[in-house]
Formats: sequence, C-alpha cells, structure tokens
Amino acid sequence: MRSFAVIPSIVLSLAAVPGVHAQTEVKIGTASPLSGTGAHQGKDIEYGARMAIDELNAKGVAIGGRKLKWILQAEDDGADPKTGTAVAQKLVDARVAGVVGHLNSGTTVPASKIYASAGIPQISPAATTPLYTQQGYKTAFRVVANDNLIGRTLAAYSINTLKAKKIAVIDDRTAFGQGLADQFAKEVRRLGGATVVSRQFTNDKATDFNAILTQIRGHKPDVIFYGGMDAVAGPMLKQMKTLGLQARLVAGDGVCSEKLPLLAGDALGDDKVFCVVAGGVTGAQEAGFTAFTERYRERFKLPVETYAPYAYDAVMVFAAAMQKAQSSDPAKFLPVLAGIRHEGVTGTIAFDPKGDLRDAAMTLYTYRKGKKAKLQVVREK
Repeated sequence: MRSFAVIPSIVLSLAAVPGVHAQTEVKIGTASPLSGTGAHQGKDIEYGARMAIDELNAKGVAIGGRKLKWILQAEDDGADPKTGTAVAQKLVDARVAGVVGHLNSGTTVPASKIYASAGIPQISPAATTPLYTQQGYKTAFRVVANDNLIGRTLAAYSINTLKAKKIAVIDDRTAFGQGLADQFAKEVRRLGGATVVSRQFTNDKATDFNAILTQIRGHKPDVIFYGGMDAVAGPMLKQMKTLGLQARLVAGDGVCSEKLPLLAGDALGDDKVFCVVAGGVTGAQEAGFTAFTERYRERFKLPVETYAPYAYDAVMVFAAAMQKAQSSDPAKFLPVLAGIRHEGVTGTIAFDPKGDLRDAAMTLYTYRKGKKAKLQVVREK
C-alpha cells in the first residue's frame, strides 16, 4: 500500500476574485452502510453529521480570520471490510480533514490503519470493539463506550435485575457481534449466579434461526443474549415467539434501534427486549439531547435510530479542535483533539490516552407498546 503524507485540507476558493474575501473549505468524511440491511443505521450517522455541518455553516465559523465552508463527503462502506478500506482510501485521496465512522467494528478496524497512515483523525460514533483503540494509532478515537463496558453492564443487569439463572448466547460472527457476545459470556462467568447453557452462532444476513432456537429451547433459558444488529434480531424474535420461547432477549446497541418494533412486529411485546446504547445523558444534559432529537425529526422526518447524536458530536469535536488549534490541518489540530474537552449533546467528551471516551455512560432501554423506553443511565465506577 502506498504511503501518504499528511496533506492540509485547506482549499482556498474565490481568493483570486478582487473584492471577495477568501473562503476556506474544510471537508469532513463519513463512512457507514448506506445500502443493505444496515442502511437505516448508516444513514443515521450521515444525517447526524450533516446536521452538524449545516449548523457550522450557518454559524459562519472562522479560523485564522477566514470564514469556513464546511463540506460533508458521505461514503457507503456496505458494512463490508473490503469496501470499508476502499472507502477509507477514497476519503484520504479526497483530502478530508477528519472522518466520522465507521459504524461496524469489522469495517472500522481495517479502515483505521489507512487513516493512521495518512495522519487523518477518525472518530467512530458507533464501533465498540476494544481492538479499535488498542492498535496504538494516535488518529483513532470514539465517542461511545467499548464492548468491555457494555458486556459488563449487560451481564450484571441480566443477573442482578432480570434474575436470570440460565442464559443462552448467540452472535452473528461479525467483529462486533462475536466480540460483544464473548465479553458478555465472560462477565456472566465472572459474576457467578447464572450459567451459560448454550453458545450458538448465526450470520449477519441470516433469516432462519429455527435450528439454533430449537436447541436453545431445550435448555429453558431465562435470557437469550444476541450479539448483532436489529436486522437479524427482529426476525429472530418472531421465530422465538413461534417456538414458544419465553426468554427475554438482551442485546447491545446494534439492536437498540427505533426500527426494531417494525422488524419484530407483534413478537416484540412489552419488557421482552432489553438493550443498551453506548452513551447517555442525565440531569441538565437531557434537555440538549432532547432538543437535538426534535431538530433531527423536523429536518429528516425520521426519528433518531441510535447513532446520529454521536455522529453530530464527532463533527463538532473536530470543529472545536480546529478552532482551538486555529488550523484545519490534521497535523496541527490532532494534538489538540487528543486533549479536547467538549460539551456535546451526548454529554462531556474527553479522550483517554488510547482514544477511548473517558467516564463513558451507557443507557439501558426496553420496549413498551412498540416504543423504546429508557430505563436508566449507567456509569461504571
């Protein structure tokens, strides 16, 4: 693979026109699945970032005396690792100043190597695999909790609150799904009080789960944990109902979407699914989060799925670092980004030395009457 030097992302336009103030263009890239079964989650990231871009343009943010024109370049990675690396190279070649993405852990990790080689900072609003920030890249950041925290939270909730004694675990064999399921199972064993009675797997495009669910039914589990996305969890819930499985489904943020009721239909039920989103706000911060979701709905005529607020904050964190550094050159604002403290709609954003979010919060949800219902915000002590 070719090596790319860091290229300042400043493009001067109108500079040669007499009497017209030069304007600086700053391009931000997004990468997420904009097609396929995960498109609704991927578009959520694009739309969240686009809201931030539009607001920055409306505010007329300036750096070094030059008014900025913010541009979003949204790319479709198809939730595929190979496509993800091609998209990453495309964004590097486009001289973006920073990247918001990717959604899936399986695309985020290989793409991060390309951004790191080019010196372009990447903030993921969704990827939770610990591996992403364990690679040692100074360009890798995330604004959500990682699988270690999520797995511990869900295992503790399953045992302590749902009072589960027998737990079955299924994953979709993706980097995200398997990684989260492995961490969950590890935490169940560590905590004690419950037993993993079955460990099964499917894939992220599957539609028939009768074989694995029939095997699980024989163990009469109290909880089934699923590591994967809502596009699979919805049909799985329908087949659980058909087979008479009364177990509650516990899952991570890939399942915790506004679209799950549509995907699961009448199999969703009340207090049947418990899931966590890798972020959360309480107290005074709730008003800002609520205001964002209302602006989003008004703009796109859609509810926030899961990741839009985190994509929005990722763009705003880039902008804050550039303003503080007085430069949109990644080489100059990257050190500032690493030490940033920003009050976003998802809470206070600051990064640890690896690029993980400090004091990360998680929000537990269930579904009632076909709507996502917030239960509590958890922060690990």
